[in-house]
Amino acid sequence: MKIMDEEKAQGSAEMILIFGGIIVIAIVAAFFYRNYLTGLGNEINTTDVENVTNSISNLKNLF
Repeated sequence: MKIMDEEKAQGSAEMILIFGGIIVIAIVAAFFYRNYLTGLGNEINTTDVENVTNSISNLKNLF
């Protein structure tokens, strides 16, 4: 019966390692995704805000 207990412990250790690996991959992916969104957000803010501001100014001049 001791062999069965040892196999259960090994299975548990393997599952912990698998979940740990998945968590590490998720953290690394979130870090790169955050950097991607930060760079994208600055680009959208500068170009789109300027376009909207110019459009509003042009409408103001029409009226």
